[in-house]
Amino acid sequence: MPVTIRQLEIFKAVVESGQVTKAAEKLLLTQSAVSLALNQMEIQLGGPLFDRSARRLELNDRGRYFLPFSNEILDKFQDLDNLMNEKNSQIAGSLQLVASSTIGNYVLPYLITAFKSMHPNVHVNMLVYNTTTAEKLIIERSVDLGFVEGEVNHEQITVTSWFQDELVLISRPTEESKAGIICDVKTDLNKYNWVMREAGSGTAQIFKSKLGKYVTDLKVVMELGHTEAIKKAVEAGAGVGCLSSLTVCRAINRGWLQRIRLDGVDMRRQLYIIQHKNKA
Repeated sequence: MPVTIRQLEIFKAVVESGQVTKAAEKLLLTQSAVSLALNQMEIQLGGPLFDRSARRLELNDRGRYFLPFSNEILDKFQDLDNLMNEKNSQIAGSLQLVASSTIGNYVLPYLITAFKSMHPNVHVNMLVYNTTTAEKLIIERSVDLGFVEGEVNHEQITVTSWFQDELVLISRPTEESKAGIICDVKTDLNKYNWVMREAGSGTAQIFKSKLGKYVTDLKVVMELGHTEAIKKAVEAGAGVGCLSSLTVCRAINRGWLQRIRLDGVDMRRQLYIIQHKNKA
């Protein structure tokens, strides 16, 4: 008996959750139904796909080999289902997106709203992570499209340039800073305490790439995982930060933050759209 689409859906849910119980809840099935379908599929495929422990199911070598083929079949089936359910040439179905922090919080909500007004039958789900995690989700085919700030170089991913953004230095406004502060990249960077994005962030990656050798002597007092946390820390006086102009323009205009002019380096960066090469 061949493996069914439903079995592949159950397999994917178990891989993502690591537990039969959670997979059953996600698929609105009983735990026994999920266990039975999984056991039958392993018998049909000639052996186990998971290493079973008391708490989790982890893919073994056979399971890791089988996973990309399973995902590709499910992707094609979803494409076919979406195509056959389109009515009067209207786009229908679901769109799974992942975006890095700046794009996901400050750009895509406006674009998704406009897209939904034109295509109301499309359900859009967006996850917001850093660039490293977004790349991982694309490779796993957990999402359809990714929008990232950092560079991505992987043989399974197609990268398309989107538009340019600029990173800007920000500080807490002071009487002295109202006249404007200019920072020379060669001499002034180590004068400040720095509040940075976490490792894996596209913003942090580009910042370090742009500054090159000058970044090694920075006094980093905090690494935070969210743009708004950095803005609040800088506003409170913890140090200076470097964020996308898209995220700080309103705060600068309202006087909550002060921009520091950076001389000696071009802080413009490219934003990208990423997609798995084998995903339609």
